Amino acid sequence: MEKTWESKAALYELLAKTFLFTQRELIEALVSGEYHDALIELLEKNGLQEAPADVKTDRLSRYSGSDVDEVFHALRREYTRLFIGVRDPLIFPYAGAWYALNRGQKPLLFVGKESMAIERFMRRCGVVQPEETNEPLDHIGSMLEFLMHLGLLKAGLLQPLEGIEIPDNAYEEFYENHLSGFIRQFAKKTIELSKEDFFIVAAQVLCALPDKPL
Repeated sequence: MEKTWESKAALYELLAKTFLFTQRELIEALVSGEYHDALIELLEKNGLQEAPADVKTDRLSRYSGSDVDEVFHALRREYTRLFIGVRDPLIFPYAGAWYALNRGQKPLLFVGKESMAIERFMRRCGVVQPEETNEPLDHIGSMLEFLMHLGLLKAGLLQPLEGIEIPDNAYEEFYENHLSGFIRQFAKKTIELSKEDFFIVAAQVLCALPDKPL
């Protein structure tokens, strides 16, 4: 299958929805089997056929036909345990926090050097924080959404805001300079600590993404 900007954007969208705060609509797709079918199709379209066996053998089948409410609440609890926590997350879903930890520094949301660099990059491309949330833009879900946004622009399915000039290499630059190193650390920790196959399989897909832009 030919890899296209549209297929890249669709994969990033599915992964973004997985690692943003769990929504019922996504869990309905998981329970019906649509989530797994879409994931397999998008991996093939994007040349990621060598993705982990757990994805191909349908480790997600344990959720098929289950009660949507039960799965929804179980995954929300797990998301909260992993990525929100009581005081600090068990796994920081913020790129800036990982860069700080790697330097032996205390993670600071919003104001860390990497967090601010990511926010500046996104703003330069016309993407700002939604009014209804105070989530830092260096959240794994927001960064994946940003790659989706750039993919849709490249595909001609979205037009930049008036007055915004997006660099031709914005996708490549963001992927290599801000996302690539972070997602592998985040994904490996998720695989290690999560008790839910939903997050483990999605993290395995993150690990399967290449170091260079998809």
